[in-house]
Amino acid sequence: MTDAAELRRRAAELLAANPPATTDRTDFLKARFDAGLAWVHYPEGLGGLGAPRSLQVVVDAELEAADAPDNDPRRIGIGLGMAAPTILKYGTEEQKQRFLRPLWVGEEVWCQLFSEPGAGSDLAALGTRAVREGEDWVVNGQKVWTSSAHVARWAILIARTDPDVPKHVGVTYFLCDMTDPGVEVRPLRQVTGEAEFNEVFLTNVRIPDSRRLGEVGDGWRVAQTTLNNERVAIGGMRLPREGGMIGPVSKTWRERPELRTHDLHQRLLKLWVEAEVARLTGERLRQQLVVGQPGPEGAGMKLAFARLNQEISGLEVELLGEEGLLYDDWTMRRPEMVDFTGREAGYRYLRSKGNSIEGGTSEVLLNIVAERVLGLPSEPRTDKDVAWKDLAR
Repeated sequence: MTDAAELRRRAAELLAANPPATTDRTDFLKARFDAGLAWVHYPEGLGGLGAPRSLQVVVDAELEAADAPDNDPRRIGIGLGMAAPTILKYGTEEQKQRFLRPLWVGEEVWCQLFSEPGAGSDLAALGTRAVREGEDWVVNGQKVWTSSAHVARWAILIARTDPDVPKHVGVTYFLCDMTDPGVEVRPLRQVTGEAEFNEVFLTNVRIPDSRRLGEVGDGWRVAQTTLNNERVAIGGMRLPREGGMIGPVSKTWRERPELRTHDLHQRLLKLWVEAEVARLTGERLRQQLVVGQPGPEGAGMKLAFARLNQEISGLEVELLGEEGLLYDDWTMRRPEMVDFTGREAGYRYLRSKGNSIEGGTSEVLLNIVAERVLGLPSEPRTDKDVAWKDLAR
């Protein structure tokens, strides 16, 4: 039985054999993975020790105290938060051995090829086609709102493999090499000036059947694992008190007393309390993950995350007055990740508008909370048993 004392001992052995001050960063991360200290709750040989998930904080604390490098989780968040748990649950042993180590170390960045121009909120209506040809699948279609596609080596992809059955049934899940012929990534410039999102065109892309995840036609069920983990990753990230968007506006309030008004004070207090409640609720959600897989509760956290970010950033712009209208740089850039707190109030205000769209729109998530958390009656769905090819478009 692996306990906290055993993990501390293993961490000490890792640090002794690979001193952070003199060991190459990538080499240290590989050694940590091989020692089972990457995800302690994963199986042995896959970055873990089969230990309780709650003990991960023990390892993290020991390594942080020794100033050991981390794997830059914000840069590889899609791989860590979405691809890895899906591969662990549905992948073959060969797929797990091939993908999990370079994913966790950060050698291979992942993106998510789910949303489409004609199937955003109704993801199950996707039209990207995958047709079997021998040992390969030939994929044609278009994906959109793909974060990090411009730096990604791999993608998790869902495509329609049977148009003659209802939309949720004829979908299959693949692992797509973004360097393969026929994969074209084009930037989508946002209101912030940046292009962290992309559209991806797939033209006769050949994916070996060995890179199919799960059974043919079972992709929707596999995708639910990804989506549940995605919402937890977005809405349930670990933050310190006054972490995230509430931090900069609180700092401005303390340092700029000349900007204060009674009305702004009341609104800030309300949002501060709500942000703290959301933070503590996220802690509870992570504790639930210790004993099982993420469920629909992640949808509620993601809803709160989007609403709070938009309200807090709006308050910050109002507090700053004319200064809040300034914007530092409209240059077209393609960043590897979103930096909410590293830029000015105007950026936070504009970028937060996407929080209620990305990772599942707030409208869709409200339905999920209503039906799967509160147990309310489902909305009528007239297309549930209609073959995809017969759906109106």
